[in-house]
Amino acid sequence: SLPRLRSFNSMKRARQNSFLSMALPSPLDKLERDFLALTRRVTAYHILLPKSTEAALALKQKIRNRVNPPKSPRHIGSETDDDDNIQAAQATYIIDAFSQAARRYSLDDETKSNGGLLGTMLPQGACRRVPELDKACFEVPLGQICGPIETEYGFHLLLVEERTNCAKLDGAYSKIVRGGVDGVDTVFVRPNGKEEGSDLFGLAVEQLGLWVGIVFAGGIVAEISVRVADGYLNSV
Repeated sequence: SLPRLRSFNSMKRARQNSFLSMALPSPLDKLERDFLALTRRVTAYHILLPKSTEAALALKQKIRNRVNPPKSPRHIGSETDDDDNIQAAQATYIIDAFSQAARRYSLDDETKSNGGLLGTMLPQGACRRVPELDKACFEVPLGQICGPIETEYGFHLLLVEERTNCAKLDGAYSKIVRGGVDGVDTVFVRPNGKEEGSDLFGLAVEQLGLWVGIVFAGGIVAEISVRVADGYLNSV
């Protein structure tokens, strides 16, 4: 009867939509992921060390102690432990402390003279020779000394100063800067809207041909998927 036919067609369309949603991701979602991957950038520093976990962790803690010096008694042998007798060594800005350690300890001759700087606003894939390090640049927390990260060259300590288009990892912030009265505090800042917008616009224009191709290919794939789904459902 006609009502049963309509009900059957409705069920068929629902099954078809469900089948397509499982088989094919949203073209807009794919475009967004591809765009973010192509426009991600990072400014990072590293220290290359021998393959010794103990040595890497010891240097990591040493740098941290320079950034946040532990308090110590001002007068040796003092019987009191109030705030007047407690002092901390002079703190150091995290990038300064990391760069000084890189110049002194890093085995990477190409970067140690520049404080371990891998590069400024590098795209994903820039460190092709060291894929583990390239991957870590877009996975470790912003503004923290991370590692050791093992590669064929040794163990690496890593510090990310700036990173774009990684909102799921970094939240609203994209960079650390020097702050505080003495300039030794680490301050997390939001992206500079004007500069970031200009950069993204230029990258979007540069990749325009790629997006057109992706959209066109996505339409073809979607049409093929619909035909496959129709054939599958009709055979059921």
